[in-house]
Parts: sequence; C-alpha cells; structure tokens
Amino acid sequence: MENKRILIIEDQEEIALLLKLHLTDLGAQVTHSASGTEGIKLALNEEWDLMILDIQLPGPSGLEICREVRKNCAYVPILLLTSRSTELDRVLGLDLGADDYITKPFSIMELIARIKATFRRDSALRTKAETDPERLNIGLLEIDNKRHKAALAGKSLELTAREYQLLTFFAQHPGRVFKRSELLDNVWGYGHDGYEHTVNSHINRLRAKIESDPNNPEIIATVWGVGYKLEKEALSA
Repeated sequence: MENKRILIIEDQEEIALLLKLHLTDLGAQVTHSASGTEGIKLALNEEWDLMILDIQLPGPSGLEICREVRKNCAYVPILLLTSRSTELDRVLGLDLGADDYITKPFSIMELIARIKATFRRDSALRTKAETDPERLNIGLLEIDNKRHKAALAGKSLELTAREYQLLTFFAQHPGRVFKRSELLDNVWGYGHDGYEHTVNSHINRLRAKIESDPNNPEIIATVWGVGYKLEKEALSA
C-alpha cells in the first residue's frame, strides 16, 4: 500500500480518523473529506488509487459520487461503506460500478484486508490488460486495449470501465456461454453470492450501446437458464 493515494469521504469523524491512521501507517497517502459536496470535487478533479465512500453523506451521497466517477473518470477502485441493514444500497452500489462494500460496524482488520484484496484485483486486471493483444477484432467489433477504446462498425463506443471489461471478456471468448457467477468472478474479480443481477444491469447497459434493438439482442445473447454469450455471427460484416 506504499504511496497509494486514497480518498476517504466519510462524515463520521471517528471512523475517518481511524481509517486514516491505519492506512497512513501502511504507507498510503490519505486525503479525507467529511462532505459529499467537497468530496465529489476531490474525486473528479484529482487522481486516486482508491476511493472509500460512505453512502450516507451531507450533500451528494456516496452512490451519487460513485455514479459521477464512473461516468467521468478513468477507472479507480471504489469501496463503499454502509450502515444500512437492507441490501438495496449495496446492490445499487455494485450496479453503479463499486468494486466492493463493507457494512458498519466493521472490523478495521477486515476493512484493511478488503482494501488489500481490491488492490490485488486491480493490479491483476492491469497486468492482464498489458499482456492481452493490443487489438482484438471480431467482425465489425474492434477493441484497442492499448488505448482502452472500442468501436462497432467504425463508430466509437462510449463505454464505462466495467462495460469495456465486460465486452472485452466476451470478445476474448466468442460463442462461449458464461454463467452470471462466472462473469462476476472474471470481470469484477470476485464473487458476491446473490448479486448476479448486478451482471444483468451491466449487460442491459452494454446492450443499449451496441445492439440495434436492445430489446431483441443479437450480439450479446441470452442463453435461457444458463447465462450469456457473444454471438460472433452477429458481428459479421
């Protein structure tokens, strides 16, 4: 965790100070904001190696900040803190692109372990991206791993980091059917039992950007009772 730049947006001072103390001891450079209004400016205007966002904040919520980061910034790991007992916010956070969450009250050692695991997953994904072929072409679909860009029939696709990773994973395995749990493990980098519908949400958003008729998808096909696959024939010129 040496020299990692971590942004904590948390309005409970005791929790923020505890996190800052432990993360600083591990060599991280920690910045703290107690409000969503200040925090979202820091999140969008500076570069970070990790963001820790409380869901309930004065001003924009952690979910709103997560949404804006995923819309406007290069990929950065996001960990959500939530004190709510229902699963709704955790599910929504994963749908918006958060990498992990932890529920208050939590053990500081568990949180540190989650953070280290997040960094390991991020490092593994970056290493994989560096070793993947620079370009991947399947019919009308072109993926440029060096520039982290994708195009369909010559038209650039405006994809979030997660949508890009999902499309690239499908393109690397055309015709192969993947269960939702397999997509969580391979694209998100971890499994969340019961959160497979997070995959559904991302599939739907990806279809909206690549299918001529998202209600009748031909490129990312549903295999009923199993999962999803990329139809290579649908990309033929």
